[in-house]
Amino acid sequence: MALRQHQKIGQSFRLSPLQMQMIRLLELNSIELEERIKKEMEENPALDEKFDKDESDEALKNRDDEFEEPLSEEELIKGDYSSEEDMPDYRYSAPSSSSYAQPSIDFGLTGDSSLHQSLLDQIKLRKIDEYEKNIAEYIIGNLDENGYLENSLQSISDDLIFQLNIDVSVDKIEEVLAEIQDLEPAGVGARNLQECLLLQIKKRKQTPSTLLAKVILEDYFEEFTKKHYEKIKQQLNLSRNELRDAVDSIVSLNPKPGNIWSDSIEMAMANITPDFVVQVEGEEVIMWLNNRNIPSLTVNRGFSEMMRGYEKNKRGMSTDNKQALYFMKHKVNSARWFIDAIKQRQNTLRETMQAIIDMQTDFFITGDEATLRPMVLKDVAEKTGYDISTISRVSNSKYVETEHGVYPLKFFFSEAMQTDDGEDISSREVKMIMKEKIEQEDPSKPLTDEQTTKLLNDRGYIIARRTVAKYREQLGIPVARLRKKL
Repeated sequence: MALRQHQKIGQSFRLSPLQMQMIRLLELNSIELEERIKKEMEENPALDEKFDKDESDEALKNRDDEFEEPLSEEELIKGDYSSEEDMPDYRYSAPSSSSYAQPSIDFGLTGDSSLHQSLLDQIKLRKIDEYEKNIAEYIIGNLDENGYLENSLQSISDDLIFQLNIDVSVDKIEEVLAEIQDLEPAGVGARNLQECLLLQIKKRKQTPSTLLAKVILEDYFEEFTKKHYEKIKQQLNLSRNELRDAVDSIVSLNPKPGNIWSDSIEMAMANITPDFVVQVEGEEVIMWLNNRNIPSLTVNRGFSEMMRGYEKNKRGMSTDNKQALYFMKHKVNSARWFIDAIKQRQNTLRETMQAIIDMQTDFFITGDEATLRPMVLKDVAEKTGYDISTISRVSNSKYVETEHGVYPLKFFFSEAMQTDDGEDISSREVKMIMKEKIEQEDPSKPLTDEQTTKLLNDRGYIIARRTVAKYREQLGIPVARLRKKL
């Protein structure tokens, strides 16, 4: 039998542990970062705090984080052992690179009353293992303010392996999502309106009208949304009263289950801790990171000196002392790695915010929303040199305090449109005009998307009907036939 050799060439991409650490920290807002640092300091005796609590506001503006020079990634991985025989049983593993301990979560608004926090509290009580709970926490972090999961399960699977090095199948994510969909409020975790309503109707008491409502939602959803009631009545051979009761059951459901927290949004906004502070001095816009509760970090000197003492007596040391030495090296290296990741995070946030200020200077000076320029993630990415995914992480769940109020960073992003004379305008401006026109329409003859498009075109805005339809949906405005009133 002949032996054959095969040569296979392939490419593989794997994030370094330092990159993984940085990505996790980048997604945290200032409150979450403070908690993450506290947790790291509790777990790592080599990490120490260097923070002057009497610093003035001016000092906080100008304070740059003080860090000791970190080891390179190669030095961290190799350590000081020249061979496998020198390496003790306590093996070094890169910080969190293969564990499920620190999922990156977008918590949305801070405060115990938020949808995300409520779901996180509930999921902790479910009878699922830690692995599943961490997947659940990541999914919850990706729910929008209405309680919907807009990301595909495949996208979440890709993000988990990319960001957290957790390899999860789509089937497993679907299984965990089912646990989330069983939480309160009913309908949360749905991927579309139909699923949202079905989740709610299944939790209702099973009466003839709710059972019929379930059938309509499952098999005649399109007809229901278009109000083709006569067709449904004929197809299911229903009486008018049976149909009316079923429809009443459906319209009593909440299409936006996450909105039960909407009444407290203004209060939550008032309690938000901003990640950036922006002030205007003359015609100059000045920005700094809100580091008031974020300590400067350093490697504990006593711990480092103890480690160096062990290293001087490395020759002939006992197995226990070797274990102790390697433990200390691991903790010191982890501390330096964490410090460097924090520093990179702060620099990335600072440069991203500065780019936003440079492009939206007029707004920061005047507070006039009409002065906002069209700006997308790609624009900031090109200005800073970071990739789009990095800018997206910085912009997510971060807030800036200005002289005109506190704004989420997402507020400053909008698509570009053009007028018929070639002038660039923000899509936000077009949406405001659309909303105004629809609010002024005759309720007995509501504006169709075609009519709205013509009105905008007549005012000089170059826009297609499909774009008008998209903006209308983003504004939460139903189609004309559903706005019609007798």
